[in-house]
Amino acid sequence: MPKLQRNTRIPWTTLVATALAALLAVLLSPPGQAYAAPDRGRGEHRQAGSGESRPVHSYARAVRESVWVEVRTGTRRTDRVAVDIVRPREPAEQGRRVPVIMDASPYYSCCGRGNESQKKTYDERGNPVQFPLHYDNYFVPRGYAVVLVDLAGTNRSDGCVDVGGRSDVQSAKAVVDWLNGRARGYGSRTGGTPVTAGWSTGAVGMIGKSYDGTVANGVAATGVDGLKTIVPIGAISSWYDYYFAKGAALFGSGPDGLAHRVGSDEAHARCADVQRRLVEGAPRNGDWTPLWTERDYVRDAARVKASVFAVHGMQDLNVRTKHLGQWWDALAANGVERKIWLSSAGHVDPFDFRREAWVTTLHRWFDHYLLGYDNGVEREPMADVERAPDQWSTDRAWPPAGTRATTLRPSAGPVAGVGTLGLDQARPGTTARFTDDPRRSEADWSAAVDRATPEKAGFVTRPLTRDLRLSGSSTVRLRVTPSTSSAHLSAVLVDLGPAAVRDYAADGEGIRTLPDRTCWGSGTTGDTGCFKRTEADARQVDRTVFSRGWADLGHYASARHGRAVTPGRPYTITLDLAATDHVVPAGHRLALIVAGTDAGLIEPASTTPQLTVDLAATSADLPFVGGYRAFARATSGVGAVPPPASADRPRGLGVPSLTHLP
Repeated sequence: MPKLQRNTRIPWTTLVATALAALLAVLLSPPGQAYAAPDRGRGEHRQAGSGESRPVHSYARAVRESVWVEVRTGTRRTDRVAVDIVRPREPAEQGRRVPVIMDASPYYSCCGRGNESQKKTYDERGNPVQFPLHYDNYFVPRGYAVVLVDLAGTNRSDGCVDVGGRSDVQSAKAVVDWLNGRARGYGSRTGGTPVTAGWSTGAVGMIGKSYDGTVANGVAATGVDGLKTIVPIGAISSWYDYYFAKGAALFGSGPDGLAHRVGSDEAHARCADVQRRLVEGAPRNGDWTPLWTERDYVRDAARVKASVFAVHGMQDLNVRTKHLGQWWDALAANGVERKIWLSSAGHVDPFDFRREAWVTTLHRWFDHYLLGYDNGVEREPMADVERAPDQWSTDRAWPPAGTRATTLRPSAGPVAGVGTLGLDQARPGTTARFTDDPRRSEADWSAAVDRATPEKAGFVTRPLTRDLRLSGSSTVRLRVTPSTSSAHLSAVLVDLGPAAVRDYAADGEGIRTLPDRTCWGSGTTGDTGCFKRTEADARQVDRTVFSRGWADLGHYASARHGRAVTPGRPYTITLDLAATDHVVPAGHRLALIVAGTDAGLIEPASTTPQLTVDLAATSADLPFVGGYRAFARATSGVGAVPPPASADRPRGLGVPSLTHLP
């Protein structure tokens, strides 16, 4: 794979004659050149041949400008959001239009973007100088405009932050509309001359990590015309699931805290009503309210017309992979073109865990969906999965064909307090007990899985004779009796055996930042396009927690509304475990652990109950590649009789020290 370095800088920045620049562009383009002919109308896709866009435009001469786009959010007030643009100058001089790569974010002034927390900078006239990340450096010379949008209420935009609600989504959607001639733009925040995007083809690709990728999901769910593709990285699909897990609170505050952190000082002064609605509409009891319905993009997945290239860390404990699983399933049900990368890191951008392959793949993805290149990227394997640090595998589809949910059941084992996990149901009346200890976490539980401890119940298979792969989301159905009126529950899946893994619990969440830099695309003094190199932060472990889920027992009857529970009465509740793709190797054991509060991940309940688990009425549905047969062979070493239909069935992903910033 060719290394993409600073040799992409354009050597003809001093050219003045437009005709000569156009001639050189033609001479230096590959057979599948970036521009086949001038556009005949707004939004027309250039149908180029195979090949790739090349760096034939000067980054130093690029047009750098700011536009304020009108946004109507359903109130009488009309706000303007700030849109900073870097686009190649030569196409406009030659009467040609360019597609747009867009990142809409609330973080451009408060927190920064990327591994180095870069922020936007401006010159004395207010024109953009530095754009965070490499998108402008790499793609502008290749014939793309890069557009960075300050979400409403942040940096230089009007309006108020509403954390994934109408204001957030509409402030980004309005820019897509402006790029397609359907919204008004101006040269200043107040008053000013109207500005149109006559330089844009109208083809837009949205990209971004975390909150930024979440906004891309939200805009795609509006079905807006002109949005051709989105690349959400570690993104939220339903904001309720960011703050709660079936009623269990996951962070110390709700969306009001995030809105206050990212909002501008001006927004703080004018947005008291919005802040109040965020507090009142998101009660910490975990109930679903209309506020969460507005911020649930999964329910509108049928409107998505854009292709989706999703990237997520399987050990992301900030934006957990439940968001990916339920979004992926909904997109698949509606026939959306999709691609996925799953890393073994935490909340990390692919630029920092697989840089060269990422830039190359993203380049081909945008060339296909925004420039119309027939480069085959959409026909390549759908999924890339990281098996160990920097070791990747591919699959034609994800989850792979033949993946089926198989029902496993816990049972009492030969050693007191250490149960078994297999296909056979426990005898009626068999129970396990544990007492919630909010000081203990999944790391503590898994370290003690082979001995009885009071704060968990663990169930383990025999050592596997073959590799066993799980791909997708799992569910754990518990029948429990609490000793008090409230209780939290956790369930985790553990691979018991030695492995090298990314250290996702460390500060870098699986990467180590190095002092030297590599450069990606062209640069200027104000925006070099050079970034600190990274490497995998790996460590050896003897066990790996690879999927987890939580719930508040009061939400046993409904995920949306909690109820009081009666001490001494049994309740049945299903926990949704986050999507994953993990291979438990031969010789290792697979474990299911059930416990109470997961320290550091969910907020403690008001009580610390003892819970009695009815093992005969408890089960786990796990998505094995190969289904029942795969598990039976891996645990017995011989073939298995086909199971009843109810035991082995096709399954999608299903509903399935943190920064607390999505």
